[in-house]
Amino acid sequence: MAEKESPLIQALPPESDYYTYLTIVEYNLSQESLPILHRVLQDETLTTNIGWDLVQLLVPYLPESEQCLHDIARLGNPREVILKATESLRLIEYSDAEGSDDGEQPVGPGATDARVRADSSTYPLKTAQTFGKGEGSGSTQAVELPPPLPLATSQFIYLLSMLSTLHGRIKTKNPSRFLSTTLQAILASFSNSATHREEMVRAIVPTVKAVAGAKGPTLPNRRSSGMLGRSPHLNINAPASDPEALEDSEVTPQERSMQRRLLQSFISHVVEEYLLNVPSTDDDVPGMAWSSRVMEKMHPERIIPETDTLTARFAKQEQYHRRIDAVGQLVTLAQDLNLTDEDLLAAAIAVEKMPERRGDDEDDPPSSADDIPLSRLGSLMLYTARQASSILYDASTLFTGPPFAIFPDHHELVKHCLSSPEQGTGTLGSEPEALIDAILALGIVTLEHDAIGEPASDEQFNEYLQTTALLSSNCPSPNLRGHAHYLTSTILRSHPDDAARLAFVKDTLEHCPFENLKVSAVGWVKGETIEANPPTVQSGSHQRDHTGSQGPASSSVFATPIALDSLSPFLFPSLQADLLTTPVHDAWITYLSNLSFYLASLNFLYLLLCAKHVHESLLVHDLWNNTDMAGSFLQPLRDASKRFLEAMERGGELVDEKSEEVLAEMNVLNDALERVTGAVKFLNA
Repeated sequence: MAEKESPLIQALPPESDYYTYLTIVEYNLSQESLPILHRVLQDETLTTNIGWDLVQLLVPYLPESEQCLHDIARLGNPREVILKATESLRLIEYSDAEGSDDGEQPVGPGATDARVRADSSTYPLKTAQTFGKGEGSGSTQAVELPPPLPLATSQFIYLLSMLSTLHGRIKTKNPSRFLSTTLQAILASFSNSATHREEMVRAIVPTVKAVAGAKGPTLPNRRSSGMLGRSPHLNINAPASDPEALEDSEVTPQERSMQRRLLQSFISHVVEEYLLNVPSTDDDVPGMAWSSRVMEKMHPERIIPETDTLTARFAKQEQYHRRIDAVGQLVTLAQDLNLTDEDLLAAAIAVEKMPERRGDDEDDPPSSADDIPLSRLGSLMLYTARQASSILYDASTLFTGPPFAIFPDHHELVKHCLSSPEQGTGTLGSEPEALIDAILALGIVTLEHDAIGEPASDEQFNEYLQTTALLSSNCPSPNLRGHAHYLTSTILRSHPDDAARLAFVKDTLEHCPFENLKVSAVGWVKGETIEANPPTVQSGSHQRDHTGSQGPASSSVFATPIALDSLSPFLFPSLQADLLTTPVHDAWITYLSNLSFYLASLNFLYLLLCAKHVHESLLVHDLWNNTDMAGSFLQPLRDASKRFLEAMERGGELVDEKSEEVLAEMNVLNDALERVTGAVKFLNA
């Protein structure tokens, strides 16, 4: 059909009224008619009257309908088109096909043969024309292009491009009313997506920059070729003015402040939504792995030789480097929007004053900047990203904020952003791994700055340690458990009062239900005892060091019998009731669940027996005899081992539990028992 015979040409007003013409466009819209519609929409009067009703008709035809949509953004009534564009954002359907392994993409009415060919097995190899240096003839070579985006993701990106143009056209005293609606729609749509979020972030950043009037280009990707070529083509023709603009549309300083706060709040919520929902992996990479990467940078001696570090994986592997690109864009944008460290910290702890607002919980437009909350968790992660970058990228001069210490600052963040131990030990550690990583990384960075601070009380000190200790026990990620243990141990050793340290260790051994945390507590006691009792030649109340100089004996409680006397009932408990008098199956469960604790206690006892220089100062001989360790702790372990082995024989209650691994673990415990028994002779030497 010739262009002049097209109904879109023949029915142009004044041949029909605008409503009738809109109906004709709807019934004749097709891939073939899009170029004609593009030319028709160059009429500003026509586009102003019908453009807003065409948005939802054209979105399913993306990317082929891109030019028409930008015609509408450039020439349509911006107030009406914004409403339709935001409504279209909410209607985007992010199907499961986006993340399927076979790469199958949803195909809408706008799908073309080119898109189908792109989805075929021959993609992404395309033939491109190249030219050699100094030669006029061309040659062809295979060029690898990024795979096509899902239709839903493309729709999101193109609609944001429209909104960038539209918000620049609105001239009103209260543009924040339109901005609030737009940002809520973007966040709601982003929250509904499951894949290709890095590409969506890359579309969000220039949109916010355009609305905010920020100068400077969007940062390019460092390596992620999969994110290249995603920006939609923008119509370079100048947009029309706002047809409803008032003569007096000067924006007040209060309105500008509210717009800025809206954008700051929006970015904080995008950061939360993105990081708390990064895809989980099977190789223990929690969120941005800030904790591990900071530790690898500051303590390379802790890296296991010939292992692939997380720093290297984030630098080399595409899926992790895309995270760095996305978060880097958002952190830089927050800085451009003058989002200060003070703002972020205040938002992270002011839970009651600044209640959380989700993308699907849309209230009326705010009346002032003070009514606009930042995301609590997004603010925490933005602040952590800044602090981590000061170490990872030697960017300490980029961010200057208020002093930050473990006490009281990090303690307040832990208390407000993680589940409190008082809420039940089963909850703490089940938070998103990216959140736990951010909390721990911030604590590690603060330790590296030697900013522990001063706890207001022993209760505050214990509350902090209880939380981090429970994280070291409950968190599913081995990486995060290790970092939580490091943080707990370092903070515990930092307390100048050894009595306070002893009280926390005793409380852990006595009341903690987690076996791995009790093992840590045994390690803390062992470390304190070794440090307080160096191998020196003792004389009365003084001791000589290896140089022969004489000095006062250690004043630590761990250099006296008091510590071991108070801890021995929990370090070396009586086990007869638990392992010998209960039914064999129940006893077996108790034995298995506490096996690591038994081994840790036996190894510590072996150290006490072999270290002759502590026998007198710690009264190890009296401890051994008065507490009946041999009869109440060691012998029940021996008898229980025999009991379980007999029950594993044919016809026994534990026959299904027998395996080479189980027998090996029992042998390790039995060997430890023999070593302890053999070391008793040193008490009488």
